[in-house]
Order: sequence, then C-alpha cells, then structure tokens
Amino acid sequence: MFDARSYELFINGKWRAGGSRATLPVINPATDKVFASVASATVSDLDEALASAERSRQSWSSRPAKERGEILVAAARILATKAGDAAKDLSTEQGKTIAEATGEFARAVETLEWNGRHAEELSAPIPMGPNRMIVPEPLGVVAAFTPWNYPAVLIARKLAPALAAGCPVILKGAEETPSVAVHIVESLRQAGIPDGVVNLVFGVPVHISRHLLSSPIVKVLTFTGSTAVGKQLATLAANNLQRCILELGGHSPVVVCEDADLAKAIPAISEYKFECAGQSCNAPSRILVARPLYGEFLSRMTETVRKIRIGPPDDPATEMGPMANARRIEAMQRLTKDAVDRGARIETGGTRLDGPGFYWPPTILTGVPKEARVLHEEPFGPILTVAPFDTLEEAIEEANATEYGLAAYFFTDAADTQRKLTNSLSAGAVSVNHLKGVSADAPYGGVNQSGYGYEGGEQGVRSFQILKMVNGLSSFG
Repeated sequence: MFDARSYELFINGKWRAGGSRATLPVINPATDKVFASVASATVSDLDEALASAERSRQSWSSRPAKERGEILVAAARILATKAGDAAKDLSTEQGKTIAEATGEFARAVETLEWNGRHAEELSAPIPMGPNRMIVPEPLGVVAAFTPWNYPAVLIARKLAPALAAGCPVILKGAEETPSVAVHIVESLRQAGIPDGVVNLVFGVPVHISRHLLSSPIVKVLTFTGSTAVGKQLATLAANNLQRCILELGGHSPVVVCEDADLAKAIPAISEYKFECAGQSCNAPSRILVARPLYGEFLSRMTETVRKIRIGPPDDPATEMGPMANARRIEAMQRLTKDAVDRGARIETGGTRLDGPGFYWPPTILTGVPKEARVLHEEPFGPILTVAPFDTLEEAIEEANATEYGLAAYFFTDAADTQRKLTNSLSAGAVSVNHLKGVSADAPYGGVNQSGYGYEGGEQGVRSFQILKMVNGLSSFG
C-alpha cells in the first residue's frame, strides 16, 4: 500500500505509483519541513481511473443495496480500529491537535456507518399511490474533490452516500493531507469494496479537475472548497451537464442578544471558532453583540482567547496548533493589515508568532469599517471581528451583509427573538445557543455564494440518485 512516508494512488483495486513516478512534497505545518511525498497522477492514470470506474458501474449499481451498505459498515469498523494512528498522521500533516483529529475520525466512522445502515431503505421503491412509484437509481460515476481542512469528515460525506446509492467514485484527495484518504480507502478495500468502485488520485488539482470533468463518464461532481474554485468546477461540469453538489465558502455571523448567557456563549464561540485554527467554512467569524453587553462581552472574550494554549499539535497541552500552510499565514497578514490600515483596532493577536511553523495567534479586531476586506472575504483562520448593535434589525442586516450563506448562530432565550432570527438569517444552517458540527443524519448545504445541493442524511444519498417516476404498473414489490 504505502510506507510511512510515501503515499500512492489507488486505481482498479491496486495501490501504485503515478505513471511518471513524479511526487509532490507533504509539509509538516508545525515545522515547515517536508516529511513525506505523495504520488502525482498523469493523464494516463486518470484515464485508467475513469475506465476502471466505468467498468465497475453496472455491477456495483445492480448489487443489492443491503450488501453495499454492509461493506460501508464493515469499513467503518475497520477505520475505527486504526483511528488512533490515523489521527496522528492527520495531525502531523494538517496541524490540528490530536484531540481534534481523533474527533474528526470518529465523525468519519459515524458517517460511513450511518450511510451503510440506511443504504437499503434509501434505494427501495417509494410508493406514490395506486399504480405509481418512484424508483431510485444511481446516477453513475462520481468525481469527488475534497479539501485539507477536514479531510476525514468530508471524504466520508462524499464517499459514503455515493457508494450507498450505487455510484462508483473517483476521489481526488488533498495533497496536503494524503494519509487520510489512504486510510479511508484502505479500510474500504479491506472491507471488500470491488475493484474499480473506489479510485483515489492525487496530483495537480487543475489538471485533474479539467480531465475528469471533460469526460462523459463522470455524471456527478461533488466538491468542498472555496467559492472561486467551486465556480470554476461548475463551469467545467456544465459542458457535460454533470450534477453538482457544492459546499463552498462561509463567513458565519454570531448574534449575541441582550439576554444571552455569556458564561455559555463565550466558551462556545471560542471553542468552535479556534478549532482547526479557525480553518473551517462553518467557523464563526463576525460577532455582533447587543450594545448593553458589548463591553463585558469583549473583555471576557479577549481574556478567554488570550488563554488559548498554542503549540505543537502532538502536545496534549496544546489547544490550537499551527495553520495548515504558508498561504493561510499570508492571508491572515493581508486581512489584518487591511483592517488596521482602515482604522480597526487589534484587541489581541494580529502578528505571526516567532519560530518555525505556520503559527498565527487567535486575533480579535474591533472598530472594523464596513469596507474592510475581513468583513467580506472569508477569513478561514483564527480572526474574529466583534461589533456592537443597537436593534435586532441592525444585527440582521449586518449578519446578512456578505455574499455567503453557509451557517449562522445566535444566543437568546426569548422565543419571539429566536423565531425572528431563524426566519431572517440567510444561511443553510442556523444554530440556537450553541455551535457544533453537522451530524451524519442531517442534510447540509449553503445558499447564495456558499453553494448548492446537500450532503448528509437522506438528502445526501438522494444527491447521487435519479428518482425515476414509474406510472401504470399493476403491482410492484
């Protein structure tokens, strides 16, 4: 399969190097040092993956859904046995703490298992009245593109429903975190996934996406990443009318109302924001606080953030590790400088930490003018802006003042305020008095520039199905 520091492609049921033997470096973000390599696919490799997936399509789609589900459940159990080592690999490659990486693999296991257990029922005919039914059928070969920030969860959220629905998958894993894709695909191999049903490739992203999406073999594109890249992929997919499931950028607001319990709100916001060094599309990034609470909130939030222990991700005492790569450090510097140049104030953080690795401290900005980039461009890092509001209408206007609509959060116990914010916030998901990740049984998707389509739950499986309407049958079983 692979040795400890060299990751390969998986095509037609075999682990192998790329056709040109070329590799890409894998960098440890805590040290800024290359410590591993990953194979880079050639056009020939991609053509073999396409052919392999297409050959397996009919047999996999016609295999009883119960059996497809049993393979997913078995893979979940296998992955659970190797989650400890896999979490260490993920932490080394991505920079998140061991605890965060362990939790992520637990969610990946949950996702594989949920889709496996529901594969049969979600592939069954749906009665629609006398002589009518809907027959779910798999769409065909899927091209899945996954990012480096939450690779285990996002790979599972793409592979599991597609496989449950009966679709073969060509997975383009993140080159920064190759071990995660390798561990999950190997678990599927050990669970008995037939040759060709899952193929794993790495390489130059633009070359891979152009080649895969130019092929009529691919029927579905599923992608998680930036809005800019998502639009590029959707444009490519339009040529072959490939169905798109796009989870794109976010810029999530948190509205803290006058009756909010700060003892609960502040640690909840801090924990969820600075997990994975803030590199999450769902992470809160703009905090709007009722003016009577603003001073106390800012003081307590700043004190909480300053106590976050930053350090090597393999140190049990570390609460926030490094950012994943130099690009994210450059983005933090650019956004912070732009805000300060326009008049914003740094309450804490704001400067790259000395020493090796990509370390940026938790940063709070106040007095940020509306034209500052940090209020419109997804920070995707440990930067929070905090601002007061005077009326709920003002808070709603500010919360909705970006092009994104992935997640939104608010804190209040007032039932009428909860209803108003729930109905008024423009987001695919709204959380009341807490912040947490999405469970395997729940559909999730964005609005506006945060994408379209759903991952998770029943709707996640339906994303990979044709719902064929059948009329006039005398009976069906």
